[in-house]
Amino acid sequence: MIILGIDPGSRHTGYGLIEQRKSGWRVRACGRLSVPPASPMAERLLRLSAELAALVEREHPDVAALEKPFHGVNARSGLVLAEARGALLVVLARAGLAIEEYAPAEVKSAVAGHGRADKEQVARMVRLQLELVDTPLTSDASDALAVALCAAARLSWNRRMELASRVK
Repeated sequence: MIILGIDPGSRHTGYGLIEQRKSGWRVRACGRLSVPPASPMAERLLRLSAELAALVEREHPDVAALEKPFHGVNARSGLVLAEARGALLVVLARAGLAIEEYAPAEVKSAVAGHGRADKEQVARMVRLQLELVDTPLTSDASDALAVALCAAARLSWNRRMELASRVK
């Protein structure tokens, strides 16, 4: 099974793909999709969508997991983030992927053991769990891998088997 974790953003969207192996989960790919901030929003969304579609086509994930928006952002930031999430969700739905969504506190709890962990604690636990101790990661990629690990922990065994056996 391959899980695509996504940390949505309008300028930088982190992604992390993890693959289940007998010995646990390993990183298949990670990074971030970036768009020029000076471009009009419609062009940024189009480019973000195209890059995610190419990633999905190349990696063939079984399920996608996204972080839900944090309620503390200001109204303008929340609106821009919602537009980016919408563009990403359309790409994932069009690809026929099952989509799971998790609150930030749930991701932190699944990865670091408590929902109030800071970014550094989460990044450290992502590196430890995925054996990436010496691998440099952007914060976007680390956050996306944390979302993928959360999905790996939260998905029941039956749901994983169902997703893995789906014909695309």
